[in-house]
Amino acid sequence: MTSKQRVSYFYHPEVGHFYYGPSHPMKPHRLKLAHHLVLSYGLYKQMECYRPHPATPGELAAFHSEDYVSFLSRITPDNLRQFSAQMQKFNAGDMTDCPVFDGLFEFAQLYTGASIDGAIKLNNNETDIAINWSGGLHHAKKSEASGFCYINDIVLAILELLKVHARVLYIDIDVHHGDGVEEAFYCTDRVMTLSLHKYGDFFPGTGHIKDVGAKEGTGYSVNAPLTSGM
Repeated sequence: MTSKQRVSYFYHPEVGHFYYGPSHPMKPHRLKLAHHLVLSYGLYKQMECYRPHPATPGELAAFHSEDYVSFLSRITPDNLRQFSAQMQKFNAGDMTDCPVFDGLFEFAQLYTGASIDGAIKLNNNETDIAINWSGGLHHAKKSEASGFCYINDIVLAILELLKVHARVLYIDIDVHHGDGVEEAFYCTDRVMTLSLHKYGDFFPGTGHIKDVGAKEGTGYSVNAPLTSGM
């Protein structure tokens, strides 16, 4: 007889209070709505529920460059003019899809801390499934915001898993190609990335079937580009 799987659910009550802007499609408020469904349907009774820690700048720098993390921690809607050159360098601001909004860095710390905490639980064999609905910001690069994503919590969680596990399989079923995660591990055989995504005239425009990794990572990047309707 198989034992019941242990499920850990990570949610911070502040993560749904951030606001990208009136016309932006990314709406963290949906996280709060999803949490209310978890409560209303009694799903929390079937899981261990945790309040995650905010990821520290040092934890974020395990993947991201220190100057990029410093930029995110200092910029606010009130001091944009002081960072015009850096905004262009790091692909942030009103001319991009990654605006500067109140609490931007705190938001990134919260969703990333939840993913790291989940990875630690898995490493310690304290759970079988770790859930973080606020995470999955797979477009962020080492020194660049992209596609509504500022910090790549997935890469940081995988790096945490690699402290214990020899290899990690990452499966991305978002409609957009998981370019940030693929790029981070493109040259290693310790992480296999598998992305199923819409391909063609569609953001981010990467994820061709012939993109298979490089050097030691050749064959460890797998892409399944799909056309509309698939």
